[in-house]
Amino acid sequence: MSELTKNVQPLQDFDWDQYENGMSANVSKEELDKAYDETLNKVSEHQVVDGKVISVDKKEVVVNIGYKSDGIIPASEFRYNPELKAGDIVEVYVENAEDKKGQLVLSHKKARMSKSWERVNAALESQEVINGYIKCRTKGGMIVDVFGIEAFLPGSQIDVHPIRDYDQFVDKTMEFKIVKINQEFRNVVVSHKALIEAELEAQKQEIMSKLEKGQILEGTVKNITSYGVFVDLGGVDGLIHITDLSWGRVDDPHKVVELDQKINVVILDFDEEKKRIALGLKQLTPHPWDALDANLKVGDHVKGKVVVIADYGAFVEIQPGVEGLIHVSEMSWSQHLRSAQEFLKVGDEVEAVIITLDRDERKMSLGIKQLKEDPWEAIDVKYPIGSKHTAKVRNFTNFGVFVELEEGVDGLIHISDLSWTKKVKHPSEFTQVGAQIDVVVLDIDKENRRLSLGHKQLEENPWDVFEAKYTVGSIHEGKIVELMEKGAVVQLDEDVEGFATPKHLAKEDGSQAVQGETLPFKVIEFNKDSKRIILSHSRTFEDPKREEKAAAKKARAPKKDEAPKIENVAASTTLGDIDVLAELKAKMEKGE
Repeated sequence: MSELTKNVQPLQDFDWDQYENGMSANVSKEELDKAYDETLNKVSEHQVVDGKVISVDKKEVVVNIGYKSDGIIPASEFRYNPELKAGDIVEVYVENAEDKKGQLVLSHKKARMSKSWERVNAALESQEVINGYIKCRTKGGMIVDVFGIEAFLPGSQIDVHPIRDYDQFVDKTMEFKIVKINQEFRNVVVSHKALIEAELEAQKQEIMSKLEKGQILEGTVKNITSYGVFVDLGGVDGLIHITDLSWGRVDDPHKVVELDQKINVVILDFDEEKKRIALGLKQLTPHPWDALDANLKVGDHVKGKVVVIADYGAFVEIQPGVEGLIHVSEMSWSQHLRSAQEFLKVGDEVEAVIITLDRDERKMSLGIKQLKEDPWEAIDVKYPIGSKHTAKVRNFTNFGVFVELEEGVDGLIHISDLSWTKKVKHPSEFTQVGAQIDVVVLDIDKENRRLSLGHKQLEENPWDVFEAKYTVGSIHEGKIVELMEKGAVVQLDEDVEGFATPKHLAKEDGSQAVQGETLPFKVIEFNKDSKRIILSHSRTFEDPKREEKAAAKKARAPKKDEAPKIENVAASTTLGDIDVLAELKAKMEKGE
């Protein structure tokens, strides 16, 4: 006999027959089942009941609701409550009293949902602080599990400071206040920032009450924007505007400070009501103008980098915080209106001459054209009167063409000096902007920086030849190239033009000459000085007729030494005739 059974004695009065027949202690099996069932809760499916947490692990939570079996709930349904432990009372929803495996099926999530809207509305009304589990990120913020409802946490409501890393809050449980509920769409908005604002407001009031202009404080860089840097001064934020970061120009604040960097700042100004604090960083260092070389003067050469450029000029930084302006008029000796972008761009390293220097006003003007010789200083040597050059057409006016011989040296070709023969109404008929044109210097106006130029003077004056060819009375073939109310322009040989008035355009048959017609024309006027030839077509046939009539008349008249015929003297004798006869008679008598 073993040690385990040697002291065990059988019951003397145990009824084995009753045990085999399902009876014990004179109590039937049915009675025992009934008595056992009465000790358990009656469970109705699809009902919310309270349950006691029996155990908690990473995967599941075992909950007892007083039923014959315990229910198992996934631990994920309790993520909002990381402090859950055995013995806690939780709400559960009975999905099935007994599944195929005989298991009680419970859900904590559905239990929460069934009462969630009542609870969130009550929390909003009472401004209750509630726990919520941050499930994931979404556009503009986070999704938070609150009483089983997915609520929205805007990014601006996570903290009083801008959030750079949203992922650090995922899978965390935090305290929230419900700030808004949309009953129609069942949307809930929560805020964590609202919980700490009241506390921060008190801190801000205390800090603001101690602020003084000129005070130097230590702060932490919390946010960097394109316009400045926000600094946490220990519960209240101040702004360093981008212009107060450095004495030099700053295009990106990230180049001056870093996030979470501890820096000293000076208080420039503050507004207690608006809780605004203006801070400065550059003010903690001396102004660069105060350290500028005392020997620097007008006329000196300096080097620097272009930091800002505009149409009117460029700002050049010759040392951090010390800038000079090169006006566009000081970039070139040219008189033309131009943009500074044609000469320089941001980042260019340039050498310049100091034109003005005002240390009190901290202003400096610079020039780069002064590095080159003024072309007008020796204009009469390089471009003497009578010299020939090639120029570039800059622009037109009604009276002539402006050309550029080199940068800073301009000249004017008067419209009358474009051609010896062609009548130019507008310079655009003769050349075009940007074209090259040969010129000869006619006159120099050094004071006004202008040259008088000519183009036609490059050739001999053809009017010297025309004077001998187009004499008054000579006839030439001509083509009517332009017909106007006052007359017609007639193209002659050698590219010379004449003019005929309407009455001189009449043809022999009585019709009027038309444009494009080629006809003989007679020169009726030639003026070399004004370069004018007046023509007539009608005179080519009218003059011969006049001459023919004059000749015929002359042929009929008696010659001077021919004796006059005496016919019917008595009838036609005049006093003059009587004198002649008397003289003739006297001669005859004397001869006798």
